[in-house]
Amino acid sequence: MTKLPIGLLVLAGLLTPLGHAGAQTYPSRNVTIVVTSAAGALTDALTRAIAQRLSQKWGQNVIVENRGGAGHVLAATAVKSTAPDGHTLLASETGFLTLTPHLFAKGKLPYDPETEFVPVAGYASIPMALLTHPTVPAKSMSELLALARQKSDGLTYGTSGVGTALHTAALQLENLAGIKLTAVHYRGAAPALGDVVAGHINMVIMGPSVALTTVKAGKLNMLGFGSDKRLPEFPDVPTIAETVPGYEANVSFGLFALATVPRPIIEKINADVQQIVNDPEFHKRFLEPYVVQKVPGPIEAYADYLRRDSARWGRVIKAANVKID
Repeated sequence: MTKLPIGLLVLAGLLTPLGHAGAQTYPSRNVTIVVTSAAGALTDALTRAIAQRLSQKWGQNVIVENRGGAGHVLAATAVKSTAPDGHTLLASETGFLTLTPHLFAKGKLPYDPETEFVPVAGYASIPMALLTHPTVPAKSMSELLALARQKSDGLTYGTSGVGTALHTAALQLENLAGIKLTAVHYRGAAPALGDVVAGHINMVIMGPSVALTTVKAGKLNMLGFGSDKRLPEFPDVPTIAETVPGYEANVSFGLFALATVPRPIIEKINADVQQIVNDPEFHKRFLEPYVVQKVPGPIEAYADYLRRDSARWGRVIKAANVKID
């Protein structure tokens, strides 16, 4: 990341004998995973699937608690106030560390994502897709851009909160295509998608996993992916970059912890999550249907992946001149 030395923070975990002893007995009670999204979103669905496996592996209840809204702020603030022993974790789109620091001035958040949290383990990444309601009179990206330029008040699009991946993906499209869209902010991706399906808003740019059945049923149109090349699963759906050069948008999901959680505990969680997501049966049941792609597994590699993603989104946000006061 441009400002956050993620790799250094990860390596700064406590390596004391007490930390190692804690890892051997971890978890010693119920674990709570606080999710930054509303129930039903992909972050929530993947977290619940992983939590179930972790509960079986650890012999402890792993409770998933949804704290959607205000971007990642509500969930992160809740985790910040807990003991730094790994028994409360944060599950979020990785924009928590790759977007938020670029959007807020230093000291504006009730926590510091650059110093108070560290990445623990990634689940997966998915290229975002531009989805529209069938009543929108545009069946391709070029037609959608032309329509947006014709509408003085702009097409409406849903987000999961100001500064979240759904929001910045649309900001990037506005910036690169020279159009103006009207944001409608929700407390998660699921309610935003629901209002597109219902026809209350025109479009959304999001990971398409939870919308695939709706797309197949003809209740949504999928005009393009934010990937750098067409997906084998959808060879007839173009990339957005084919119409808007330079456009790229994906969303990743993972676990985060307070930076003061002992390193051995973080290593244990990372190893157990990696084992789960790499299990062929889990991958086939929970990952393949969502058109996801792998993210680096080891802690340092995952941190480096987030650092590069942060630099890219930092450039997008700076170009769009977006700040949240």
